[in-house]
Amino acid sequence: MSDLEFEPVIGIDLGTTNSVVATVLDGVPRVIQNRSGQLLTPSIVAVAKNGRRLVGQIAKRQAVTNPDSTVFAAKRLIGRRWGSREVEDARKVLPYDLVAGPEGNDVRIRMGDRVWPVAEISGLILAELKADAEAFFGRQVTRAVVTVPAYFNDGQRQATKDAGRIAGLDVARIINEPTSAALAYGFGKCVEKKVVVFDLGGGTFDVSILDIGQSVYDVVGVGGDTYLGGEDFDRRVMDWLTFSFAKEKGGVDLRRDKMALQRLKDASEKAKCDLSGVAVAGIHLPFLIGGGEGCPALHLEKQLQREKLEELTKDLVDRCIQVVDRTLRDVGVRPSQIDDVILVGGMTRMPSVQKAVRDFFGREPSRGVHPEEVVALGAAIQAHALTHRKGSTEVLLLDVTPQNLGILVVGGYFQTIIPRNTTVPTSQMHVFTTSQDNQTSVRIAVLQGASDKAIENELLGEFVLAGIRPAIRGEVGIEVNFDISADGIVSVSARDMVTGQCQSITVTATSGLTEDELKRIMDENVDELLARKQLVSDFERRREATEKIIGEIEALVPAVTAALARSRFGKDAVNKAQAMVQRVQAAIRAQDGDQLGTLEEQLDRTLQLFKGLSGGAPEERGP
Repeated sequence: MSDLEFEPVIGIDLGTTNSVVATVLDGVPRVIQNRSGQLLTPSIVAVAKNGRRLVGQIAKRQAVTNPDSTVFAAKRLIGRRWGSREVEDARKVLPYDLVAGPEGNDVRIRMGDRVWPVAEISGLILAELKADAEAFFGRQVTRAVVTVPAYFNDGQRQATKDAGRIAGLDVARIINEPTSAALAYGFGKCVEKKVVVFDLGGGTFDVSILDIGQSVYDVVGVGGDTYLGGEDFDRRVMDWLTFSFAKEKGGVDLRRDKMALQRLKDASEKAKCDLSGVAVAGIHLPFLIGGGEGCPALHLEKQLQREKLEELTKDLVDRCIQVVDRTLRDVGVRPSQIDDVILVGGMTRMPSVQKAVRDFFGREPSRGVHPEEVVALGAAIQAHALTHRKGSTEVLLLDVTPQNLGILVVGGYFQTIIPRNTTVPTSQMHVFTTSQDNQTSVRIAVLQGASDKAIENELLGEFVLAGIRPAIRGEVGIEVNFDISADGIVSVSARDMVTGQCQSITVTATSGLTEDELKRIMDENVDELLARKQLVSDFERRREATEKIIGEIEALVPAVTAALARSRFGKDAVNKAQAMVQRVQAAIRAQDGDQLGTLEEQLDRTLQLFKGLSGGAPEERGP
């Protein structure tokens, strides 16, 4: 059965800097071009001065003149708590405003004349990728596999799912980016290896260790930093340019001009990318600031050498290697035991990153995958497996919990029940006791994180176990059970070991959006989604009409060719007719329906003309 006979299911890499959508056609994973003909779509959303929403390259092009209402790097904020260290750091450097959500527990973005949940920003990017896929398939796409950093917590994963709902997508599965990359790395090959996926993208860093064999992808351990990536490398170049400019121009501070800062950001990113291939990059920004009355225009002219970039960013590269070292140590694996290192993410093109990886592992990393496309391709492979269950190669993913799971205990501490890097599904139990005399109830607060202090971790849910037998402190045993399903659903129960009194909760992560608010946002976007559906419907009708014309023309072409061979027309007329046949064949290859409709009429007239005169010129009847 052809892939086109199945409902299309796509794989999406929702990136910090760029996003990619992919599919599997005829057994081959491939990236879908966006409607501008590009493989990468900038993860940028803007509201123009006229109120129009802009997504992708068109949003990026106007960022310099509209910095207040252009949002980039939203992935670094999705699912974050307001007041967290990462959000505080972001508020210091981002040109757009961040505000607290209505409950004060999530972060939102002020853009245009309204405040946007981060999940809605990401939803607009996903909707753009969905529309690109629908234009490619010529029909509606409703299901997708979406990737997230392996070190994302439950709140960040739920926020990504909510973004999918806002985009009109049923997110069939969320999978970790390094695992997705490993799927693409091993696809169609007989791989029996222990590999490390080193994933340094625009905003996040992940490392995963996997055992691959017999189509089984067993994740041994994960580590990462969800606030470390190309944006930080760009910021180092921006800071260097800003301070150099102030020193050379008498203390002029570019940080006070948002338009100048956006130009600096674009130039810094370009210079960083250029230095992966050359030793020196020129940065030329004429009329960067000033130019008004009484304020002369100031220009920036600078040369950035690769050695200087490596000096500015050495600590960031070192942080990546420290995470790799800690992750390997956590699971008891030595660098020498790794068979292959897979580099993922655009930042792994940087020579100093490659050198650090090579020095740490003592081997050259793999060159067998495209760093910016491999994650989306792996997601497409997983999406294809979900749709084509029969007759397809079974792929088994054995993933792990990325962070510790446990509960709040007396003193405000965090007691781990399920350590990170535990393979799921799993079930763990721990016995606790009461902390006060005659205590008849206990509060079970379920937390996720790496800190020993409960307040620094993520609260996933809580419940109260009441009806405990009164007794002196420490006498009553309370059994707490954690269970994680294969789908990542966490269930927690607590039981009085004497009376059998029991209470439980199924943990549902939250993105900061209530269900009512999520439905309202989806309703607000329904007109735009309906317009996209109409576009796809029109595209489908046009494709069907084109296919019909192609069938009719393909029947005409051999007849015209045969008529030409039998004709006695002059050479010029035959050459013109043959040129028309070539134009027809080119239009068929391009599936240009408009041109084919015109050419079909011309081709039919040509056929009738040559048929009628194929026997030669008529003679006058004799007397």
